[in-house]
Amino acid sequence: MVSIKDVAQVAGVSVSTVSHVINETRFVAPLTKQRVIEAIKNLGFQPSMMARALKVKRTNIIGMLVSSSSNPFFADVVRGVEEGCYQHNFSLILCNSGHQPDRQLANLTTLLQRRIDALLVMTTKTDPALYDQLSKLGKLPKAILDSAPHPNACTLQDDSVLGGRIATKHLIDRGLTKIGCLMGPDDHPRSIERLQGFKTAMEAAHLPINENWLAAGMLTASGGYEAMKQILALETRPDAIFAFNDLMAMGAYRAVQEQGLSIPQDMSIVGYDDVEYASYMSPALTTIKQPSFELGLSAAETLISHLEEKTEMPPVVQLVPELIMRNSVKH
Repeated sequence: MVSIKDVAQVAGVSVSTVSHVINETRFVAPLTKQRVIEAIKNLGFQPSMMARALKVKRTNIIGMLVSSSSNPFFADVVRGVEEGCYQHNFSLILCNSGHQPDRQLANLTTLLQRRIDALLVMTTKTDPALYDQLSKLGKLPKAILDSAPHPNACTLQDDSVLGGRIATKHLIDRGLTKIGCLMGPDDHPRSIERLQGFKTAMEAAHLPINENWLAAGMLTASGGYEAMKQILALETRPDAIFAFNDLMAMGAYRAVQEQGLSIPQDMSIVGYDDVEYASYMSPALTTIKQPSFELGLSAAETLISHLEEKTEMPPVVQLVPELIMRNSVKH
């Protein structure tokens, strides 16, 4: 196995010089540095990442806690984080809690033991115990994605109030006035904001809001299916639905079609997120595009810029949603 002493011998320099080149801890003359780099390359030397971390007090590792990596939106965010890490020679350790609070705290302990340089958190529900632990992490750079803000972390999210308004206004502009919602859990911050956007658009158009048409459920296909069935069981039904994510919209499709109804002739549906399969649904789903990949990429770049260039961490980074028109809304 090739050692740092072998590199020093081939390059004709001291071991400490090789160490300074690898760890970038001291200026080394360009010609000397080039000899060391060529020796490393020719010998196939692999520096110990842990040894380097101890010298420079950085591991170039970002840890990420998610509550569910199976959600297509979450997967796209993670893909953006991975891309940002790759572009800047950082590694990513991803931990999926499966919506289990105890497992989430255990994952956090594991990440801290790996001496991560920064932490990303993306959860569907705010766990007070987790947020209490985040407060105890001192100066460790932290970013919260699509979850409730934390006072000691940068929060990255889309403007869900605006997104809710855009979705509802699109339905109204198509002549639809009897509009219901498939909402997420009452304590989910993005769900609260999308409902606020919905109500703002309805009030601006002087349209009544029927509380019976506001059905809550988990932000999943099964959650959307059950919530949609509740609405369809009512004697008086809406003619349009704003689903708070595309998974709920997919469940709503099934519930509507099981009743022998047609989309969009009998029921118009707008989703949220614009996950990949939205354009393959039948009919193709009109939805609000949440820039999920860009959200993850921006989170990674914000943390890495803070670590490498000592830039200030902004308290909030907000991305703008946009309407993607397809075929699930009646003209």
